[in-house]
Amino acid sequence: MAGGRAAHRGLTFETYVPSTIGGGGFLFESEIAATAADAEAACRELHDAGLEAGSFEPLARQLLRAESVASSRIEGLVLSHRRLSKAAFSGTHDITAQSVLANIRALERAVELGDTVEALERSHLEEVHRILFEGTRDEARAGRIRTEQNWIGGSASSPRDADFVPPPPDLVPALVDDLCEFCNRVDLPAALQAGIAHVQFETIHPFFDGNGRVGRALILIVLRRRGLARRILPPVSLVLAGEADRYVAGLGSWRRGDEDDWYRVFVDALYRAAAGALHFAADVAALQERWLTAAGSPRRGSGPRRLIELLPSQPIIDVRSAAGLLGGSAERARQAIARLERAGVVRQTSSGRRNRAWESVGLFDLLDRFERDLGPTGRVPRSTQG
Repeated sequence: MAGGRAAHRGLTFETYVPSTIGGGGFLFESEIAATAADAEAACRELHDAGLEAGSFEPLARQLLRAESVASSRIEGLVLSHRRLSKAAFSGTHDITAQSVLANIRALERAVELGDTVEALERSHLEEVHRILFEGTRDEARAGRIRTEQNWIGGSASSPRDADFVPPPPDLVPALVDDLCEFCNRVDLPAALQAGIAHVQFETIHPFFDGNGRVGRALILIVLRRRGLARRILPPVSLVLAGEADRYVAGLGSWRRGDEDDWYRVFVDALYRAAAGALHFAADVAALQERWLTAAGSPRRGSGPRRLIELLPSQPIIDVRSAAGLLGGSAERARQAIARLERAGVVRQTSSGRRNRAWESVGLFDLLDRFERDLGPTGRVPRSTQG
């Protein structure tokens, strides 16, 4: 008998049914509103810094990867940026890496939705969830609002000792629709709207698994819809992953009626994510300047210079992928790589002369330091059932 005899004894438990928020009013303490304004200003500064540097795409993609790695880490999926890049390059069967790569695809779709849809709907969240589980053993269950009771913590077989029991399944579709209505509002500070949307989603817990990752993708949708992260996204999950206990406690505070505690957790995380990303952008720009100097300051538009500009978005390359980045022939790519290898900008990571690959020198060290600066990376919260 699965779970043992005790797990099948009759029991009564209470579910938590959140208030609807689609048309509700919200009052924010002046201190919280001021902190939220600071967080929004930091997000705009990050955007403007990318605009001045002219390096939107590589920076935006690397920060999206950092967001995915951190969001996955909160769910216990831990791997390094180097391991992720190798998996993205080689198509390895590394299960953890493939899960994080699926999360990147889900985040990319979330960002597209934030850019393109006139009104967020339940089907959009279902689509993000479906992408998250494509190609997995749970693919058949993906993209569907749950029809069974779930819970967080305790035993997998019973909610007897659960930390939190979300609303019953028959209430979930209407609650998700109400959440989408809330996300479509424009009368709230964007930073606080993103935080409320996230905590409400986690409280509803509408899917069988993956709720944490989709809920953090929802943050990006709101920020993008409200124009607060028009092209560069602050990796807020990186801060939340580094303060796992505070994050989980903040979610609980909201459910106990202490909304202010959650607001402080979230807007502080958003501010630190944007400010930290701004420093990271400066570090990447400085690294690229060192690469340019080492390579002899190649002329604008040349193969070596274009590779230096694009390496942050694809830290591991081969001749084929470099040719794709440069939009030219394999020979042009081969010559560019050879020049950068001589300059110490890239180094070969494979052995032999066939199927050679090169890794950018110094970028992974910057990513590791970026994560260390925003919080400890070795700790994860207790399982949230997705």
